[in-house]
Amino acid sequence: MRCPYCRGDDSRVVDSREVEEGQAIRRRRSCSACGRRFTTIEELVLSVVKRSGVTEPFSREKVVRGVRRACQGRPVQEDALQQLAHKVEEAIRSSGMAELPSHEVGLAILGPLRELDEVAYLRFASVYRAYSSVEDFEKEIADLRAAREAEPVGEVADTGSSGE
Repeated sequence: MRCPYCRGDDSRVVDSREVEEGQAIRRRRSCSACGRRFTTIEELVLSVVKRSGVTEPFSREKVVRGVRRACQGRPVQEDALQQLAHKVEEAIRSSGMAELPSHEVGLAILGPLRELDEVAYLRFASVYRAYSSVEDFEKEIADLRAAREAEPVGEVADTGSSGE
């Protein structure tokens, strides 16, 4: 690590701390040549390998944009989209891979989106999984219904009245 003051290339780490919920490391360094101290931030750069083979940095904003399109016209708040993108990034980081295929990003989006809004999930999944027939949609809807029926009793409240 080069000293920003004297450009010397020998420094020692005085202190290290995790920052940004463990996503980066802040290091306090001391230059051996001039004795001045400086701070560096080290973070893992996530890279996404697209189908074409091109590699680009992971972007939370691209996740939000893609999910926002699927949520168009749905009662989904912007904050919920940001939280979903954060969950996706955490899931990707927890995989321990610095480079991952774009397909894996799509898979990481599907779970949280399914919990957020089923209609948006269907829209996103239809494009992501390239549905080619009505049967593809029917199967996905049947899976959604089965998952909903498998939820513990009491999670979905019946708000209807008996009318008496």
